[in-house]
Amino acid sequence: MHKYHRTHWLLYSILLIFVGLVIGLILSAHYGLIQFGQARDSQPVPPKVTEQLAQTGQAFVEIAKAVTPAVVNISTLIKTPSQQASPFFDDPFFRRFFGDEFLRESEPKKRPSLASGVIVSSDGYIVTNNHVVDNAEQIKVFLSDKREFKAKLIGADPKTEIAVIKIEENSLPTIVWGDSDKLQVGEFAIAVGNPFGLNQTVTMGIISAVGRANVGIADYEDFIQTDAAINPGNSGGALVNIRGELIGINTAIFSQSGGYQGIGFAVPSNMVKSVMDSLIKSGKVTRGWLGVSVQQLNSELANQFGLKEARGALVNDVVKASPAEKGGIQRGDVIISVNGKHIENAAHLRNTIAQTPIGTKVKIKVVRDKTEKELDVIIGELPKDTAKLGRGIEKEDSDIYKNVFTNIKVENVTADIARQLELPSNTKGVIVAYVEPGSPAAEAGMRRGDVIQEINKKRVNNASDYRNIVSKIKKDDTALLLINRRGNTLYLTITPD
Repeated sequence: MHKYHRTHWLLYSILLIFVGLVIGLILSAHYGLIQFGQARDSQPVPPKVTEQLAQTGQAFVEIAKAVTPAVVNISTLIKTPSQQASPFFDDPFFRRFFGDEFLRESEPKKRPSLASGVIVSSDGYIVTNNHVVDNAEQIKVFLSDKREFKAKLIGADPKTEIAVIKIEENSLPTIVWGDSDKLQVGEFAIAVGNPFGLNQTVTMGIISAVGRANVGIADYEDFIQTDAAINPGNSGGALVNIRGELIGINTAIFSQSGGYQGIGFAVPSNMVKSVMDSLIKSGKVTRGWLGVSVQQLNSELANQFGLKEARGALVNDVVKASPAEKGGIQRGDVIISVNGKHIENAAHLRNTIAQTPIGTKVKIKVVRDKTEKELDVIIGELPKDTAKLGRGIEKEDSDIYKNVFTNIKVENVTADIARQLELPSNTKGVIVAYVEPGSPAAEAGMRRGDVIQEINKKRVNNASDYRNIVSKIKKDDTALLLINRRGNTLYLTITPD
């Protein structure tokens, strides 16, 4: 009996231990104290992605698929000019050590170059940059499917950095044109090209700025600025929007290292298409012409001409018998719109007129004497040489004196002075003989040799006119001056001491 109780107690103890272990395991698992399956490889859990983000990512994939077949790799063989040997090598000492063969004038060399282009028609027309094909003796095009073609140059326009080449092939993939005028800062931008020969490279960024001018790349500048990575070899490639539409041709980068630093420039698609159509049609570019010289506005000039903000293009000269003169545009007008399109600055006006078809009647809105006025002007064709147009002339006597602008000295223009300053011998006005450094006139930008032709919109024919006008200017008044600088006119605002 005693043995039975001892056995029973042992079984009961084992049962209690077992139940305790089971309960402990259950509680440990519940509170995360034990992880099951540690013997197996852990499976990574993908992060939760919103449907909207997934759709955006897929959109970029689709854009790349649609655009890359229309972007080509361009290989050129460019002839570089010969280099004259140094005159030091004529010395017998150098001839003895290097030999005549080394000292000969170096022969012209040929260097390969890689860049990009965009197919714009199914029958083989391709847009690229002018510098890509400039002086090229041979142009080869490589398609995304690895096919290779020889290309011929249709035309190039250094003034916009655009060129058109053609390959003999049909049924080629093309790209959809976008409207670059509708671009807004902050939009997505996708660059496609062949940087460093790496085919079909796609990079993404945003539109950093539009209407960039005075960059120093081309004569007609209206660049799109983007931070989408653009590197050597991207020149001539496509810049597209989120819809896969061509909005620009990648052209240049701003860099101190030669590589990508977050600032790239593209010629806007509307300018590209205008130049391309002209090159394909005639092999050259014909541009619209208004016949005015314009300058940028600043806040002082804007105030003088009755503008609330410094937007528009200030007319500082009108060419005789030009479309502008025939249409009634006058010096001192501020052009604020063309066919209802607002004009931001002088470069914007220049580009707008250049892209307007010759013979088109446009409505130009100007501010004249602080009042808006609309004029009808028929756009002409830009002459080949506009440098000598519109210079007015009359001879004056000499009369040196010190004027009420105490830091400026002027004198009448003589034929000898005019010749030295490359002005017509009978130029009207008074010439600035001296400007004191640091004076209000110097700060405003006046230089020695400038010819003052108007003050506060009153004509200055000679020193007597000048003296009469400036004597009526009060001490704290701002004066508006029209000056002629080596044949070009511009406005300055000066506050006398």
